[in-house]
Amino acid sequence: MLLSDLTHYPIFLDLKGRPVLVAGAGRVALRKTRGLVEAGARVTVVAPAWVPEFAELPVRMLKRRFRESDLRGMALVFAATDDRAANRRIGEAARRLGIFANIADAAAECDFVVPARVERGMVQIAIATGGRNPRVSAELRRKIEAVL
Repeated sequence: MLLSDLTHYPIFLDLKGRPVLVAGAGRVALRKTRGLVEAGARVTVVAPAWVPEFAELPVRMLKRRFRESDLRGMALVFAATDDRAANRRIGEAARRLGIFANIADAAAECDFVVPARVERGMVQIAIATGGRNPRVSAELRRKIEAVL
C-alpha cells in the first residue's frame, strides 16, 4: 500500500460519558445511535421526527431540525438526516468548530468512518474500506462472525 492510499487512521475511541450529537432519526441514525449508546456515549439526537425504536434508547431527544448551536460541547457529530444539503451543512459547521464529523450519505465529507465490527468477548475486529465500499466491509464481517 502506498502512503497516499491510506485515507483514515484506524483508532478505537473511548466515548464513555462523552457528548455525541446525532442529527437525524431514521434507520441509519438509529444504527449509529445504538452503537454509540453501547460505547457509553451521552447521545443527543436532534430530528423533527424519529422511528419508534428511539424511545427504547437512553438518549436525549430534541424534536426539531439541527441548529449549529447543537454542536456546542460535542466530542463527535453524526449527520444522518435524509437531506443531503443539511448533512453537508452539519459537517461544515462541525469542522469550523474542530469537531470530527461522520456524514452518513457522503464518505468523501467524513472526518472518520465507522467500520463494520465483530465482537467476541474482549476482542473487537474492525473492518473498513475507507467509506468506499461498506458492502464489502459488511460481507467480511459476516464471514469473520461465521468463523468465530
